[in-house]
Amino acid sequence: MKITVTGRNVDVTPALRQYAEDKLGKFEKYLQKITEATVTFSIQKHFHKVDLLVRANGTVLQAEGVTEELYASIDDAYAKLEKQARRLKDKKKSHRKGDVGKGKGSMEAAVSVEEADEAPEDVTIIRLDYEMKPMPPDEAAMQLDMDTRGFLVFTNSETGLFSVIYKRKDGDYGLIEPVVK
Repeated sequence: MKITVTGRNVDVTPALRQYAEDKLGKFEKYLQKITEATVTFSIQKHFHKVDLLVRANGTVLQAEGVTEELYASIDDAYAKLEKQARRLKDKKKSHRKGDVGKGKGSMEAAVSVEEADEAPEDVTIIRLDYEMKPMPPDEAAMQLDMDTRGFLVFTNSETGLFSVIYKRKDGDYGLIEPVVK
């Protein structure tokens, strides 16, 4: 597994690097064939932010932790990523005979960070490129539960149109679909 550790306005000490690498090393019990892991440290005002990104078997898991200490931020992001990995592993494990190894397809998200030319220095634009597979809204809701962004863009297999599902503040799901006129 290739682990990349970077810091934005943060000096990454060897102890901090080792702590992050040790945490990411624990993911091998949840995910097989981890190809890449990225840890990004940054400071925003008085808070320390840690972004974790793990790529394995065509699946991308991402989490962020924001606290007042770097080590606590790593622990926070790791807990979120561990929860996603556990859900993914449980979802792929079949509970019926004859379906061994047949997990439903997952959505891949390629994440890249770009600095905007006209934007102020402290603004970061995160670009998400999705490989979308058609799915019904209820499966999209399950995918959203494993995601940390709060919304999911997908192709609705019932209508054939792009749709957005999001988590509402009251805990329900909202579905945005285009109206064809």
